[in-house]
Amino acid sequence: QVQLVESGGGLVEPGGSLTLSCTLSGNIFNLRSMGWYRQAPGKQREFVASRGNSTNYVRSVLGRFTISRDDIKRTSTLQMNSLRPEDTAIYYCNAQYTTFAGGPSSTSWGQGTQVTVSS
Repeated sequence: QVQLVESGGGLVEPGGSLTLSCTLSGNIFNLRSMGWYRQAPGKQREFVASRGNSTNYVRSVLGRFTISRDDIKRTSTLQMNSLRPEDTAIYYCNAQYTTFAGGPSSTSWGQGTQVTVSS
């Protein structure tokens, strides 16, 4: 069973920084991508950043957030700088992978970590 566990959320003042981490455990064959999504109260979950064959960000975090990925450790990190109140949300880690050669792509989600940006 593939599991994703996030850490690093918390309360930070506007303009501050936080680093989120996500670790994948379980048996996989090929890790295709890791990414981050977020869901603010009363809103739908939205894409934030991903790192697969390419690196992608939602426009609102460009220049402020940086995603990295370590395939040996099977971790992903989201460095968040210049945080704004509108970044407040539960952040979820996402991974896409295959469990055997030539197999279909599967997706797993972490349980989420709360990020609150407030003075």
